[in-house]
Amino acid sequence: MLATRSLRASGCRSPAVTQPRLALGRGRLEIVCASNAKFFVGGNWKCNGSVASVRKLVDELNSGSVPRGVDIVCAPPFIYIDYVMQHLDKDKYQLAAQNCWIGGNGAYTGEVSAEQLQDFGLPWVILGHSERRSLCGETNQVVAKKTAHALDVGLGVIACVGETLDQRNSGAMFQVLDGQMQALVDEVKDWSKVVIAYEPVWAIGTGVVATPEQAQEVHAYLRRFCQSKLGTSVADQLRIIYGGSVNDANCKELSVQEDIDGFLVGGASLKGSAFVTICNSAGPKAK
Repeated sequence: MLATRSLRASGCRSPAVTQPRLALGRGRLEIVCASNAKFFVGGNWKCNGSVASVRKLVDELNSGSVPRGVDIVCAPPFIYIDYVMQHLDKDKYQLAAQNCWIGGNGAYTGEVSAEQLQDFGLPWVILGHSERRSLCGETNQVVAKKTAHALDVGLGVIACVGETLDQRNSGAMFQVLDGQMQALVDEVKDWSKVVIAYEPVWAIGTGVVATPEQAQEVHAYLRRFCQSKLGTSVADQLRIIYGGSVNDANCKELSVQEDIDGFLVGGASLKGSAFVTICNSAGPKAK
């Protein structure tokens, strides 16, 4: 049953007005429930790093203490995956690619297929990141077809959704999220290896973070959407994680929100100690 309460009644602070200006959502804090799956933390290194910095980061991650009750996935640039696979502690961390081709092998210069990732031993891939959508023109349908193909091959998929600042402030946020999620619903048959990453575009790399209330509101909305489209059993197991300037200073406050099942971390994932702290923020959600 969906519980609804006002921010004032729950004792939560009202979302602060920051720069850039963020329109509020529906003004009520909705709670569905956290998933029953393990807390999940992904580190998206994006197009960053050198041989020296990747070596240093791997050493820092290996020396850190992380809970066994959390799934932790690192996503290096393609060119460094082999080194990271050889040297990153496999008992603590899994690996992901940052993208893959929409179909199988063939004459697709510059692309990497899901089949090749699976053959190389990578268990995860990030798909639909807002930077792929905005810079490379990937539509909801392209992201959904990529996701379905990667799942068919056997990969787990971290599928990204999220709105821009203009979409939030114009009142179109939930319509945008509906479109992104419906495309996935239309293509994906088995949701057992899907993680949904909600990443508000206005918070990625800007230092502006959604308040815990804003993040919880959207996570609850996404879980309720999945309940209506996929059924309660799928929604209860589906991990919905938050991304958008997550760091070691704000992760704890976000992690205690009922419908936040983990994080997809950008810049802070390039700092070993900060990422380890984020991995330890799960608290009682670590299984």
